[in-house]
Amino acid sequence: MAIYYNEPCHTFSEYLLIPGYSSAECVPANVSLRTPLVKFKKGEEPAISLNIPLVSAIMQSVSGDRLALALAREGGISFIYGSQSIEDESAMVERVKSYKAGFVVSDSNLSPENTLADVIELTARTGHNTIAITHNGTANGKLCGIVTSRDYRVSRMEPDLKVKEFMTPFENLIYGKEGITLKEANNVIWDHKLNSLPILDEEGNLLYMVFRKDYDTHKSNPLEALDSHKRYLVGAGINTRDYEKRVPALLEAGADVLCIDSSEGFSEWQKRTLAWIRREYGDSVKVGAGNVVDREGFRFLAECGADFIKVGIGGGSICITREQKGIGRGQATALIEVCAARDEYFNETGVYIPICSDGGIVQDYHMTLALAMGADFLMLGRYFARFDESPTAKIHVNGIYYKEYWGEGSNRARNWQRYDLGGAAKLSFEEGVDSYVPYAGPLHDNVAASLAKVCSTMCNCGALTIPELQEKAKITLVSSTSIVEGGAHDVIRKEQSGFHS
Repeated sequence: MAIYYNEPCHTFSEYLLIPGYSSAECVPANVSLRTPLVKFKKGEEPAISLNIPLVSAIMQSVSGDRLALALAREGGISFIYGSQSIEDESAMVERVKSYKAGFVVSDSNLSPENTLADVIELTARTGHNTIAITHNGTANGKLCGIVTSRDYRVSRMEPDLKVKEFMTPFENLIYGKEGITLKEANNVIWDHKLNSLPILDEEGNLLYMVFRKDYDTHKSNPLEALDSHKRYLVGAGINTRDYEKRVPALLEAGADVLCIDSSEGFSEWQKRTLAWIRREYGDSVKVGAGNVVDREGFRFLAECGADFIKVGIGGGSICITREQKGIGRGQATALIEVCAARDEYFNETGVYIPICSDGGIVQDYHMTLALAMGADFLMLGRYFARFDESPTAKIHVNGIYYKEYWGEGSNRARNWQRYDLGGAAKLSFEEGVDSYVPYAGPLHDNVAASLAKVCSTMCNCGALTIPELQEKAKITLVSSTSIVEGGAHDVIRKEQSGFHS
């Protein structure tokens, strides 16, 4: 006989937080959102932590290398989507890892024989005004000079003028030698009032560029998520089919953490994938698994060796798994049960496995609710898809800008591996839709606004850390009538009335 749950499942909009006592210390400036990303033993520190509890979803329309850089700058982490070739995913990871560390592999390079027209085109394409001129036009060729916007005037020079005629030549450059530290390089930049410093090997080949703006950026983003070498943290998605080839390539590219991208994680396929990773790499490789929606699914993946576990089936805004297959669970109910199982497991074993809430976040206050219910961090798709840094096109429709956003279970993504049940290599039916979301501007501004609300609400609950919020939170179910009461009601809002003051 089937097992029946007598209580209906719930989602975040059916709950509210009850305020707690707020001391004078409970002000947003004192709140810490630092949270563990991977499992750790009681009394020890996790190998990887985040400074904000936000990660971006493993989706083609969300997590490219540009968004990964922007989110890491804020203190979170992106999981580069795995529904692409191993080579392309590895290249994205490598671009993120090479971007920071202060030492940046130059992505704007020309040869002395190129022209002003080439300079203008390259600058427009990359948005970078500093171009390294090497003998062969590559990022690691012998440095011949540098071109910046101060070296040319479009209005006074012919487009076919050779770069060698107007570049700042090598003999006039200040440069650093291989082995210089980031601190030493920044000192040279400041002492000589430079915007950039090329770093060369003994043969004069270009290795890296160090930019003044990176120092300034770091100072203005103190929560940056960095590894031990001061490079941005980045994650990568894997599937349960080609992991024996994909995992080594992603690790070689520098991925800090991996995550199995699957619609449903309570499966032998994930068990095999985790077993292979543990057999080949032990505990040195950090990998998350999921998704699950109940205690049994959590225990399964915990015992398989997952470093974090994702919760949620069918709650994403572009996911139609529940509609198509009739499986899933209300996100709040699923999260509450799995987090309780996590706490049980911690008490039994002394091993804490972070929980990632994946899906169901519509309003900013849902973030606070998910954290209060036990989530250590949140995986968001639609939220990040709206921003400048997402990899999709911006569309102008009837005076409003939108960004494209599609599910990994849609025909457009063709990510059949995510829904792998051991069958043929194709999608039998769609579990995601192709859509648009309203364009929202830069990631930095939006994340700052959302987390300001989270911090403020935490203070209302008398909590200054996420663990303290989870301990002190008082959460109540609400009726449909009280949901209506919670918004503006029984008034004519000015922006809807046609009247202007």
